[in-house]
Amino acid sequence: MDKNILGTQIVTQIGIIVNDIEKVSQSYADFFGIEKPEWFWTDTVDVAQTEFNGESSIARSKLAFIDGGQLQIELIEPDHNPSTWREFLDEKGEGVHHIAFGIKGMKEKIELLNRNKMPLIQKGEYTGGRYAYMDSFDELKVLIELLENDN
Repeated sequence: MDKNILGTQIVTQIGIIVNDIEKVSQSYADFFGIEKPEWFWTDTVDVAQTEFNGESSIARSKLAFIDGGQLQIELIEPDHNPSTWREFLDEKGEGVHHIAFGIKGMKEKIELLNRNKMPLIQKGEYTGGRYAYMDSFDELKVLIELLENDN
């Protein structure tokens, strides 16, 4: 395996798949003594251009973010359409889905990870950037999410 493929060692986010975002976000708010974060839907496929396993997907999810200083916690409640989120919830239940890294050069990083037996599972756009989930589970026991912001 190539060394330091991403060019960073800084984990910026942990993504957790949940069944009930209202309940879990309230639990985190109580635990940290903060306001409960508001959740929102991911963009529709026409905006997000979501692809799962190489095919367009109308999958969406509810997202809530908890700022943990250096590390952000992302809560994800998937809808019932095919996605890495739905697949994880159906097969493994609730729990840690991914760790995320901020990167530059999305296309090149995806190619590097593919060459290192960590294939692309899902990708899409969000306001101000793009994401890609890579199947690093066999090697790292968690998926990797690449986040590339435009600014």
